[in-house]
Amino acid sequence: MAACTWASALRITVLIVLLAGVVVACFTLPVEKILKDFLVWVEQDLGPWGPLALAVAYIPLTVLAVPASVLTLGGGYLFGLPVGFVADSIGATIGAGAAFLLGRTIGKPFVVSKLKDYPQFKSVAIAIQRSGFKIVLLLRLVPLLPFNMLNYLLSVTPIPLGEYMLASWIGMMVDTKLLHSPSKFVLIAFLMN
Repeated sequence: MAACTWASALRITVLIVLLAGVVVACFTLPVEKILKDFLVWVEQDLGPWGPLALAVAYIPLTVLAVPASVLTLGGGYLFGLPVGFVADSIGATIGAGAAFLLGRTIGKPFVVSKLKDYPQFKSVAIAIQRSGFKIVLLLRLVPLLPFNMLNYLLSVTPIPLGEYMLASWIGMMVDTKLLHSPSKFVLIAFLMN
């Protein structure tokens, strides 16, 4: 058994505290109401700065693994297709990159220790080593894993940050575009009733 250094113990402690905070927040805070109130504030008070605030809001939500679909829908509703799409796309991509970097630095030892017994993940890591861009793009296009979980899982693979960001951006654009289309609003309204 490898000796536990202070640095690795600190990393694991920070990761556990972050995960505990996210779990507590998800069960105790009215996240959906907070996001809706944020969108109202963006619409009423920020004027032309609204799209920037929307994009920046994605970063902590993605890092904390909070689903941001309310923001994506709200961005399309508030700012229309071109501006809302760009704000959502940029914010989601920067948030994915931030979560990826967090997972690659602080969380990597913890995530690797949990995945070492899963041969399927080892196969994905080998495939990413050979064709990283293509695999990440396909993983983003096929909703097999939640968006936020994917950021952290891919952070322990050998894909370079630039390839990860570009493949994630392109792959997430499809879903962002679908969430901004009017037919998606009708479908979502139907499903919520």
